[in-house]
Amino acid sequence: MRSVTGAGPGCPAAGPAGPADHAGNAGPVTGRARLLTGLAAGGIGHSILIMIAASAVRDSWMYPPIVLPVPGPPWGLQSAGVPVAVVTVALWTAVIAGLGGVIAGLAAVRLGARPSVRGLLVAAALAVAVLTVLPPAGSTDALDYAAYGRILALGHSPYVMTPYHLRLAHNAFARSVPVTWQHFVSVYGPLATLEQFLAAKLGGLSAARIAFWLKLWSSLAFGLVAFAADRLLRHDPARRLRAHLLWTINPLLLWGIVAAGHLDVLAAAAGLLGLLALGEQRGGPGAVRPTAARLVAAGALIGAAADIKANYVLFGLGAAWVLRRSPAALAAAAIAALGVLVPGYAWFGLPAVRALAARRDGLSADSFYHALLVPSLRPHLALIATAGVVAVAALTLRRLPDAIPGRPAVRAALALSVAWLFIWPYQFPWYDTMIICLLVLYPASRLDWLVLARVAAATIPNIPGNPGAPLGPFVGLVHYLSVAIFSPLVLLGAAAGLVVLGLTGNWKLREPGEPPGTAVPGDATPVPPRPATS
Repeated sequence: MRSVTGAGPGCPAAGPAGPADHAGNAGPVTGRARLLTGLAAGGIGHSILIMIAASAVRDSWMYPPIVLPVPGPPWGLQSAGVPVAVVTVALWTAVIAGLGGVIAGLAAVRLGARPSVRGLLVAAALAVAVLTVLPPAGSTDALDYAAYGRILALGHSPYVMTPYHLRLAHNAFARSVPVTWQHFVSVYGPLATLEQFLAAKLGGLSAARIAFWLKLWSSLAFGLVAFAADRLLRHDPARRLRAHLLWTINPLLLWGIVAAGHLDVLAAAAGLLGLLALGEQRGGPGAVRPTAARLVAAGALIGAAADIKANYVLFGLGAAWVLRRSPAALAAAAIAALGVLVPGYAWFGLPAVRALAARRDGLSADSFYHALLVPSLRPHLALIATAGVVAVAALTLRRLPDAIPGRPAVRAALALSVAWLFIWPYQFPWYDTMIICLLVLYPASRLDWLVLARVAAATIPNIPGNPGAPLGPFVGLVHYLSVAIFSPLVLLGAAAGLVVLGLTGNWKLREPGEPPGTAVPGDATPVPPRPATS
């Protein structure tokens, strides 16, 4: 990554008193900014290379085993003999280095550094391409998706038949069916099931090839979000770089979404495009009504997102909050959304509807609710968590600064998604895709650090992705402590931090690269000025 000093073409150069002007164009770059840029490049590059290497030798340390097709893709090194404990420690290092690299990059941008966006995008594209053609690693979910798709391809419903039956009746799939969820029906929406069915038709009898098609579509959706953010922020170099650091080149997302092939990014891409389809609304909610075509497109895309993963209905609630003053507009968008949602659930029937509530009482292994709930309250977990989500959502929706000009639906969806993800007891790090795809359009604030801390803290306990894998005494102890103590404490701290930010309004909201001391509307605490550095 190279630093670019000086303002962009046609823009006035920043004076020596501050690192950047209000448009985000770079002024004089300090030695500290250059150092942080180097640390960002090193940390992110180191992290991605480890993730690529771990994915390439996936069959040495992950189960279930998969038979790689000849010819590929996917491609990988089978029987490499790398111990799972070695891979685990290496991936922990990758998470820490990746997190440090992203933080250093964000800090460098705020100090006026302007690394080459083209170089960043090329590096990200190469990383995504390589991870896509390697076997799924870090999670067995892609193979669960493959099993559900194969079930439907055989003429059965994945909302009735479980992957375990493939072990009994389908020799080609028996050894590649993950044990953890083999007795569970699909908990994904009908549109996700259709995607899995298409992958199964394309992949045939090869679980590895079905997983490749699933990963390919997830990678394309990942690139689509990056492209949308890049085009929307192309006139603001600082915000554009921040968006790509949070999303496009973020190793935590590359591991959880691209390497593992989680389908959350499909819903994120559809939901984000749906919110953007409403167009710009100047003058506050309801001041400018979206056209009928935009309302239908927005409703259909958000409906598609919720049809993949039900929690993306929160994007619909965000859009509804903005359209609430126009019943006709709200009705048009709602009808379009239902037009996408209803047919799939009608086709699969009540079993698909029941799947929506399958994990309402679930607790992730690293959830902070394990420590907070006494046994007598455990049966009431869903009610307690729902009350917490509603309270925090109301607070965040009211107090999150309105700092995305013309895009109130993005802000509303961000507020609701943050409240749900920070408070609900059943979460995984790749779920935060829902937040980050919106956060990239929001100005830099303390919310960035809370989200990054959450994703990193939740990623570490989910490594290596094999529940019960023999890690050895020392690595096993560290893994246990990360699940039982470290991650819950960080997740609880992030939730408490969100509440504090909402109550105090001290978001420290500031555009990347703005001169220190610039007050931003909606931020209760302006940043005090400091002497310029050279």
